[in-house]
Amino acid sequence: MSVPILLVDAFTDQPFRGNPAAICLLDDERDAGWMQAVAAEMNLSETAFVRPLGKTRELRWFTPRIEVDLCGHATLAAAHVLWEEGIVGAGEPIRFETRSGVLTCTRAGNRIELDFPATPAEPVELPAELAAALWPGGDGPQPVFAGRTRFDHLVVLESAADVLGLDPDFRQLAAVRTRGVMVTAPSDRDGEDFVSRFFAPAAGVDEDPVTGSAHCCLGPYWADRLGKTELSAHQASERGGDVKVRIAGDRVVLGGEAVTVLRGELR
Repeated sequence: MSVPILLVDAFTDQPFRGNPAAICLLDDERDAGWMQAVAAEMNLSETAFVRPLGKTRELRWFTPRIEVDLCGHATLAAAHVLWEEGIVGAGEPIRFETRSGVLTCTRAGNRIELDFPATPAEPVELPAELAAALWPGGDGPQPVFAGRTRFDHLVVLESAADVLGLDPDFRQLAAVRTRGVMVTAPSDRDGEDFVSRFFAPAAGVDEDPVTGSAHCCLGPYWADRLGKTELSAHQASERGGDVKVRIAGDRVVLGGEAVTVLRGELR
């Protein structure tokens, strides 16, 4: 039996920008090996698999190499598909059962909002191997802050130019023992609070275009530093994308738009 699959660009209102995710709509359970093979075939930063589960839906995320515990852009893309395809009514919230607990998605005009757990970073010394991977020439700027969440390293730099100028050694970066590395700084553009980039070569993604789950850490960090609970963020990858962030206690509400660019089926 064929399986519907859609390609959605998330955290953007324009095709071919933001972060693309493949969304597979399953009728029944499939084994993890099959899902991993599909994700490798799609070769995107994330392929998500959605199936009915009572009154909720199961949602699982796979990079081309591994299954991950939390993914923002593919969750946004999955919710977009369920509403756009008429599987869920336009005004109904969506609840996903995931490896990070129940995640709820709602609509606010054209924007989709994701209720995610906050993952604040604890301060750490910047590992020498991480510094060497981020600045292979050995002449990088002094970080303002270094931290670590249960998923990733966080490196805060002084300027947006420092973030945009990064040219990491991805082979060295793949040896760093976290899912990925977030690098961030204050934005130098009007209407934006901070910029970031996200590298995850160990998970099969050298640079992720827009990483919703990273903002579960970035949001609380910048909220504390800037003294505000609602922020506008830009992930400064080649494709680029925008994330609205609202802090709600130990939760982070991530907002963004999405565009379907392809519909097909797996055989």
